[in-house]
This record gives sequence, C-alpha cells and structure tokens, in this order.
Amino acid sequence: MIVDVHAHLTDNYFNDKLDKIINNAKKNNIVHIISNGINLEDNKKVLEISKKYNIVKAAFGFYPDDIIKSTFEEIEKNLEFIKKNKNKIIAIGEVGLDLYHNKELKKQKEIFIKIIELAEKINKPLIIHSRKAEKECIEILKELQFKKALFHSFTGNFKLVKEIEKNNWMLSIPCNIVRSEHFQNIVKNFNLNQILTETDSPYLSPYKNKMNEPSFIVETIKIISKLKNLEKNEIKNIIFKNFQNFF
Repeated sequence: MIVDVHAHLTDNYFNDKLDKIINNAKKNNIVHIISNGINLEDNKKVLEISKKYNIVKAAFGFYPDDIIKSTFEEIEKNLEFIKKNKNKIIAIGEVGLDLYHNKELKKQKEIFIKIIELAEKINKPLIIHSRKAEKECIEILKELQFKKALFHSFTGNFKLVKEIEKNNWMLSIPCNIVRSEHFQNIVKNFNLNQILTETDSPYLSPYKNKMNEPSFIVETIKIISKLKNLEKNEIKNIIFKNFQNFF
C-alpha cells in the first residue's frame, strides 16, 4: 500500500486526465492521495475531487505567495472556510513560508502563526512549504510547540533536517529523489519512521520530459528500498504505518 501525501490534482495539467491518473494510481497500489489546496478557490476544487474519488483525501491550504497577493478579508474568508470544513479534511496544507518567490516575510509569518493556531484548535496536522525559509518555519513551529508538522519536499541544509528529526516532525520525499543527491542523503541519514512519500504532481517527476503523477511513487519506493537496504514491501508497509500514525 502506497501513499502520496502531497499532490496538486487541481492543476490545469490534470483537467482532462484525472480519471486516467486515478486509475493508474490504483493499478500501482496507491491507496491514498492527499490533494493540497493553495487558496480558497483551489480548496473548493480539492473538496469536489475528494468527493468524486475515494482514494483522494483533501487538505486545504494557503500558499505563501497567494497570502501576499490576498487582502486580509480574503485571508479570513479562507481560514473560515478551512475551519467550517474541518471534518472534510485530513490536514491543513499546503501552508508555510516562502522567501524564493517573495521577500515579504512579515505578512507571511503573521498568517502562518494564525494557521498554526487554527491547526491546534481543529486538531489537524500541517503540510508545510518552506522554500528558502526553512529555518524561519522551524523556529516558529518550535516557538509555538507545534507537534504535527510534515515538511514537504524539504530543501534546507542537513543541520535543519536534523532539527526536523529531533522534533519528531515528518518529511515527505518527492519522486525526483531518483536524481537528487540531496533527497538521497536525507533518506540515508533520517529516521525511516518519520518519512512519507509525495509527488508534488504534476511537478518533480522522476522521469525527464514527463509530468508527474501519483503512480510514479513506485520509483521513490525503489530508491528508498535501495538506500535503506530493505525489501520494497517492507518500505511500503513502514511508510503506510507512518501515514496512519501521523494522519
């Protein structure tokens, strides 16, 4: 049983392909796909997809770049939507900080703290985006003593990777591990009981010149199996157990 904890099934790339993508996933023993929202409209689409396909779980989020572009009224509207639909989601995500696309950190931090407080209130884990702001994300989570955090596609340095491990948070490994020394090194040196698998589909494909999809996690499993020197089925079972324990 394989899980994809971070996909974007609402992406335009999937518009006319979703039935086929879901069938491919099922054929490859994918049992859960978490589709992550990035703003209010996207969250609504995520909800519809999760209703249509039984293997899709909804996560409602607020992408940092979308926060910068939104008014405080729009932000409150999205947070209220998340709160109102708390029983229909498995997590809040993706959320966090981003200094790659936008250097405006003050507003991002303010809203990220609000989101963490909301996650505590409705008892949901967070799926975190931390591009070029990994240290800042970790500092805020530590300060607020938030426990249930999953860092998706984490590109921070190894000292920060160890901070994640020490705080008993989770990391999800994307499919581009097949050619990424960074993610291979993480897997080699990170507690397997804190590892999950993701696609970030349609991005971060394991294949050159091919868009990503949940079924491609089979390639990630192969690499993790090789790096940890364990059978593929054992890796699948451990990661599935991690999924159950975390979510």
